[in-house]
Amino acid sequence: MKPLVVLLGVFGISCLASFMAVSLPDYYFCGRLAMAVMLMFTAIAHFKFTDGMVMMMPPVIPFKKAIVHITGYIEILTGIALLINKVRYPFAWFVILFFILLLPANIYAAQKRVNLETADFNGNGLSYLWFRIPLQLFFICWMYYFGVIH
Repeated sequence: MKPLVVLLGVFGISCLASFMAVSLPDYYFCGRLAMAVMLMFTAIAHFKFTDGMVMMMPPVIPFKKAIVHITGYIEILTGIALLINKVRYPFAWFVILFFILLLPANIYAAQKRVNLETADFNGNGLSYLWFRIPLQLFFICWMYYFGVIH
């Protein structure tokens, strides 16, 4: 829920600021800026809640802690790249692929009732997926609209 609030909040504020500055907001840039800030916000979790994120991955995955940290850095760099017109298009596709690849970890975490922030097994469980899967699809559509087709 927090990433959605960040995404929509940054989008609204940046559109308002753009409107006040030039009277015609650049909605496409504002959409990419919102996704960039959201990615940077979620990257913080990779470093603040490393143990919980490690628990989200199935046992067969090696080097979990390194993967958590690397994907945190990837989110930061990708967020920056979305703001650079020359590279935003391939990075928008990368974000879409990234969101698709994250879905199995979210499903596994829901099945195991992982609580990301407390790094225990007292999470919401499978009911969380009723929110998470549509949210993931929303993020994918957002990135496609603001990063790929515009």
